[in-house]
Amino acid sequence: MAYLTDVRHALHQHPEISGEEEQTAKRIVQELTNAGADRIWQGLGGYGVAAEFKSDQPGPTLLFRCELDALPITEKSELAYRSACHGKGHLCGHDGHMSIVLGVALGLAQRPSHGRVILLFQPAEETGAGAQAVISDPRWPDIRPDYAFAYHNAPGRPLGEVGISDGTATCASRGMQINFHGKSSHAAKPEDGVSPGSAMADLMQTIPTLSSGSINDDDYGLCTLTYANLGRPTFGVAPGEGELRVTLRSKTDDRMNEMISTIQGLIDEVDPVITTEVHWHDVFPAGTNQVQSTDISRVAVKKRQLTLYDMPNPMSWSEDFGHFSLDGANATMLFLGAGTDQPQLHNPDYDFPDELIGIGAELLLEIIDTTLANDTGK
Repeated sequence: MAYLTDVRHALHQHPEISGEEEQTAKRIVQELTNAGADRIWQGLGGYGVAAEFKSDQPGPTLLFRCELDALPITEKSELAYRSACHGKGHLCGHDGHMSIVLGVALGLAQRPSHGRVILLFQPAEETGAGAQAVISDPRWPDIRPDYAFAYHNAPGRPLGEVGISDGTATCASRGMQINFHGKSSHAAKPEDGVSPGSAMADLMQTIPTLSSGSINDDDYGLCTLTYANLGRPTFGVAPGEGELRVTLRSKTDDRMNEMISTIQGLIDEVDPVITTEVHWHDVFPAGTNQVQSTDISRVAVKKRQLTLYDMPNPMSWSEDFGHFSLDGANATMLFLGAGTDQPQLHNPDYDFPDELIGIGAELLLEIIDTTLANDTGK
């Protein structure tokens, strides 16, 4: 535990944001090599790293995923190991998640009874790009799991509690950028130009009204206007350009597609003298827990005598782990309580609780034993 805690603190001190995780990946490769991994893949979907711990007996492939990336947020802390990179910080707990999975690597010094375990250190989770990039890597077929598990710490819940949701575990979300192109003119002659102002104003009023339901409803949808810009900060020019940004959030992918279709219909009704473009950012599918892997997780929690929290609703925030179930894995995401007084994720004063490292690693090792006891392989 002292070793894993030291690793966590070192990772915390040197955060790298999505797409820049080169040095973090090198450190992880070093740790996995020292742990005796049978095979290591590097550069997966960017700077992703995967390690294989393999039995000499055939069986299923189990994958445990954690994240490499930090956030572009300045940490406010007096910790001895606080971020040494201004404007960047491990303020979501990915440093702790990596330490937990490294703990699993140490526990796999005695290989699984059959099959193999893959430990995946995924890049670019915060932007929603990493999981799909890993799955699209041409080496992915050598890695593709039968079962996939991930977890996230959950501030506000009792320390060490394990939250599990049936069905949706995390919401779908995506950022919608709408650009408008008209024609600028002198402010004294606005009629000689084409301003997108009226069209933008209509959409700014209409799009938020498309929200529906609450988080416990399958038709839950949330449309949040996050940014609006029209023209330039001047008095002499009637604007010809504009931009809106909206975050869409839903409990299911079907509801997400409905909202996208409705908003696109509204955009198509904009005066044709104004051209529009739609760009998508931070696209996260809904994370859906599969029945078999979820049942296995519950059994493992009980074996470890941990407190199980049957979540009545999914997390309202998003996670790109949902891509692994879409790829065919029997997948489940768990949530580890980080303490009722813990600052929230992405807060500048957040810090992952070191007490969770041992709890998390032991739980994941128990999931391996439970899965293999019920799955004799192919």
